[in-house]
Amino acid sequence: MTSRWVFGLIFVVCAGLLGVAFYMEHVMGLEPCPLCWLQRFGFMGAGAVSLLAFLHGPKGFGIRIYGGLLAVTAGAGLGVAGRQLWLQSLPADQVPACGPSVEYMLEVLPFFEVLSTALRGTGDCAEVVWRFLGLSIPGWTAVFFALLVIVGLALLFRQPRARDWIAG
Repeated sequence: MTSRWVFGLIFVVCAGLLGVAFYMEHVMGLEPCPLCWLQRFGFMGAGAVSLLAFLHGPKGFGIRIYGGLLAVTAGAGLGVAGRQLWLQSLPADQVPACGPSVEYMLEVLPFFEVLSTALRGTGDCAEVVWRFLGLSIPGWTAVFFALLVIVGLALLFRQPRARDWIAG
């Protein structure tokens, strides 16, 4: 499988994960917390990088650049998922207070204050509202982000073959 198709597959996986997130929100009625929104942006970023790489069809060093960008975007998402998992592991008396919705914060606060508040997380982020095979939603996003980081690093540090440098 060529790197172009690897990037295409990653884009499809990211789009599917975002589809699941929107299904959970709009069909199952699970309201996303601020950290959930940031994880969605992580998948959007990884998906966008992968779509660009698929469309561009890079060779040689270009594959490494896209692999590095994928690792960075997925790594940021993994960090956010880790933050939410940490919040979910806190004893009830140490959980931060619940905050307003992301939509409300975007209406009344400057963007960087919304981002700062979202990164800190709220009590909403510590609530486990759904589990599958013992993992909460941020647990599953952490698994997928970790896999994307591994693939991105593998693409970044791979040894290019001679034919990769030839345009074709």
